Amino acid sequence: MDIKPIRTDTDYRTALKEVEMLMTAEPNTPEGDKLDILVTLIEAYEQKHFPLDLPDPVEAIKFEMEQKGLTVKDLEPMIGKSNRVYEVLNRKRSLTLRMIQRLHHELGIPAESLIKRSSYTHI
Repeated sequence: MDIKPIRTDTDYRTALKEVEMLMTAEPNTPEGDKLDILVTLIEAYEQKHFPLDLPDPVEAIKFEMEQKGLTVKDLEPMIGKSNRVYEVLNRKRSLTLRMIQRLHHELGIPAESLIKRSSYTHI
């Protein structure tokens, strides 16, 4: 097994090609082990070089509304009366811990996105 650290873009592209060839490898075989190791190395390289920024809390809520065809009325059980929902969506009111918990539980929005500091909040 010839595995080396992924330090450059060329190393990264080479590792991706190798993973593609190993995708059908059976677990607990030398090829399967190599696949596991390469995937771990690729993930580490991607986290360092291509970090994903979490969406703003309001953008995360709006995205879920759009994806699930939700209305302001649908958010009332999680946020409060419609005027409060509008305040949150218009960045006039910060999310409370209880709102965050409900949005996470009911809509599956990652809590990390909901608690992210926004330009309009002081958490």
